[in-house]
Amino acid sequence: MPDLNTKAALRPGFLSKFPKDLRIVSIISIITFLALWESIVQAGFVQPLFLPAPTMVYSDFIRLYERGEIWLHVSASARRVLVGFALAGAVAVPLGILLGASKFLKAIADPILSILRPLPSMSWIPLSLLWLGITEAQKYSIVFMGSFAPTVLYTIEATRSIDPVLIRAALNLGATRAKLMREVILPGALPPIISGLKVMLGIAWTTVISAELVAADKGLGYLIMDGKEFFRTEQVLLGMALISLTVMIIDVTFRSVEKKIIPWMEG
Repeated sequence: MPDLNTKAALRPGFLSKFPKDLRIVSIISIITFLALWESIVQAGFVQPLFLPAPTMVYSDFIRLYERGEIWLHVSASARRVLVGFALAGAVAVPLGILLGASKFLKAIADPILSILRPLPSMSWIPLSLLWLGITEAQKYSIVFMGSFAPTVLYTIEATRSIDPVLIRAALNLGATRAKLMREVILPGALPPIISGLKVMLGIAWTTVISAELVAADKGLGYLIMDGKEFFRTEQVLLGMALISLTVMIIDVTFRSVEKKIIPWMEG
């Protein structure tokens, strides 16, 4: 039988104390990592050409910031990701719910999704350039095609994961198909759908970077490629760091929206 200390440890109030303490641990961890990285480079164990010190990356950030280029690159990539991802979600989520609710429609769509799913975003670049040229629409299309099929599949699985007992109970109580979809399937599928969208948002960033590496004159992918062409390794690392930072900011924003959409999952 659990003792009093064990019972106290299992209370939600006890667990909720940890995140505040762990934030301090995380801050100490990143400071230690950066200090160790700086020390290794400054001591000459690694040549700055291959791995610049954090202070060199920061100096390059200041250089580009003073020239007004940082916001140009970050905003270009963020806009391409958000627009392409929003378009993919607007099409893929309703389609995935529909396919997940109908075995017949899913059987029709399965072969097409099986063809699209394994194709990497890079494979769409030649066709997108041929169809759309070096335009913003071409970047949006790369993000769309890289996100569409996986989002459909996430949504199908989320819809099919609804407990069939709940569906039968609602039908036995006289629920119409529309009411069943609105009051049973959608609320039940929404949490895993949003979890899948968060995963896909990270994948959307890889697709836009691949597009910017090939055909772009601005964006974080272009920033990385430009640094590589002129052997500015600190600029390459800066582009990588800005990608991570931008994704973190978008993820925090996404979580705040998620809390408003599905408040019942707050716990």
